[in-house]
Amino acid sequence: MLRHLLLSFAMMAVLLACSTGSRPDTGGAARSASAVAHKAEPVHDPRPVILAFGDSLTAGHGIELVHSYPSQLQKELDRLGYKYRVVNAGVSGDTTSGGLSRIDAALDVRPQIVILELGANDGLRGIPVAEAKHNLEVMVEKSKKAGATVLLAGMTLPLNYGPDYIHDFERMYVDLAKAQNVILIPFFLEGVAGRPDFNLEDGIHPTGKGYTVVTQNILRYLEPHLSK
Repeated sequence: MLRHLLLSFAMMAVLLACSTGSRPDTGGAARSASAVAHKAEPVHDPRPVILAFGDSLTAGHGIELVHSYPSQLQKELDRLGYKYRVVNAGVSGDTTSGGLSRIDAALDVRPQIVILELGANDGLRGIPVAEAKHNLEVMVEKSKKAGATVLLAGMTLPLNYGPDYIHDFERMYVDLAKAQNVILIPFFLEGVAGRPDFNLEDGIHPTGKGYTVVTQNILRYLEPHLSK
């Protein structure tokens, strides 16, 4: 319950602000840069790819791209001795429908692992859970068909969306992970949402320190599936 109370402020506009474009991207055009990051990567790099596919929380909205979680994950993997290349394919304001429209192009990098972080914008717009779930399911299936291991990032919604819708929304990730036999990250912003010291002044988007926490959250579920 406490988590929901904190999120009723942070998550209300978390991705609505990004989707409406009402806030400037102060992170050096993070949206456009991250959306095409895979195209800028050197094609000769032999390391297996980890594709970070998502919305503003993957793109690193409002901060320099170097502080986004995909960039921090790359540094952490390098430090730990894992030879992987992390590709940031986050687009601020993206929905599951938008993700579905671009997943095929993103999979052109032939990722070994896909971290799928989408759905919160759907929830905040009141899109039927069944529709969002279907889009996520197709993206998971496409990723698996491409030979990738999938990590699915779970999210939640503010209390004013109603207990039934919130319950169905949260269960969407749990049920999908179970049905598709993929790894579930229960709550992507665990330990970050609602904490002023880990978020920008808008109280919405994580700072670099906040994304450090997010990176460690992801590593707990990712590392068992890595090899040196």
